[in-house]
Amino acid sequence: MRVHKLFRKTRFSFFALFGVIVLSVSFLSIRTVSRELDEEYVSNSRSIAKNIADSSVDMLLNRNLATLQSLIDQFVEIESIRYIYITSDAGEFLAHTFVPGIPDEILASDPSSTETVDRSLPGMGEFIEVGSPILSGVAGHVHVGMDRELLGLKIQRAVGQQMYLFGIILVIGTLLSFWFVSFSSKPLADLMSFAVHLAGDGKATGEEDVLGRDDEVGELARLFTHVADGSTRGDEGR
Repeated sequence: MRVHKLFRKTRFSFFALFGVIVLSVSFLSIRTVSRELDEEYVSNSRSIAKNIADSSVDMLLNRNLATLQSLIDQFVEIESIRYIYITSDAGEFLAHTFVPGIPDEILASDPSSTETVDRSLPGMGEFIEVGSPILSGVAGHVHVGMDRELLGLKIQRAVGQQMYLFGIILVIGTLLSFWFVSFSSKPLADLMSFAVHLAGDGKATGEEDVLGRDDEVGELARLFTHVADGSTRGDEGR
């Protein structure tokens, strides 16, 4: 009989505990990182939209649309920005970065709305669009579309690094738990070996090591010896 069988459930419990902890922390981390990056993404987009709105006031008042187009072309070079368009207070498209033309989903939307919306543009991808009014909407509105795919990649990179760390912790924790269980079961294995030999011929290997222990294993070994001695004396008396 192997003492290790007694600790199979303990080993599985350690493994399950580490697994639950790692999965729980990973899930919470993914949600937190995703939410934080998403909020940061939207916040940066709004700042860019407001910056464009503030910079385009004079151009709109002077109807300098060429300079306005040049302005948004510069901003669209930012990695996360995929499109920008500016509309007048009447909903007219004054400048945009769409090539070759404005998608139907954009044309059908409300140009005066500055709410954050998710857009799916065929042939282009998934986007987060934010808006900012120009002179409180009197001079028009600026709309900025940010690439959701890029946001997803950033989240994957951030989460992937954490998952790599959590995986290492899980493996190390599991190995340590197996070592701990094996270390804890060794005294019981010695006790079993002692009891088997004691029951067989009255002599046990490693007797001094087991009997010299000051824990429960040593107490059981001394009890086994006492019972064995009593049994031997009883047999001799007959």
